[in-house]
Amino acid sequence: MDQATRDSLVTGYEPLIPALSLPDPDDRHVLAAAIVGRCDVIVTQNGKDFPDEALAPFNIETQHPDEFLCNHLSLAPGVFCSAVRKVRARLVHPPYSIEEYLASLTRQGLVATVSEMHAFA
Repeated sequence: MDQATRDSLVTGYEPLIPALSLPDPDDRHVLAAAIVGRCDVIVTQNGKDFPDEALAPFNIETQHPDEFLCNHLSLAPGVFCSAVRKVRARLVHPPYSIEEYLASLTRQGLVATVSEMHAFA
């Protein structure tokens, strides 16, 4: 990903890991990278693994992917839909129709995002 998107690789977070406390210790690297990367949000379907009380001292919150994507869709619908079109176009084995692709996103839990996207389909 760091080759495709500039500034997406976070480094130097490892020293923070031992000082962090989360329900699943194997998730501490995610919080450490978010702190070093000065992130506002950790996007996850496992919000219970990142409780508010553990993130609040760092001014970080969690968002479900559906909420995160809906927010981006509302901020820049043209840019968002263009990106989704590009992703769908890359799916060639098998190819997906618009409805098949939206159904796939729905199965992945992106219900609100798909609902909003139907207006642009």
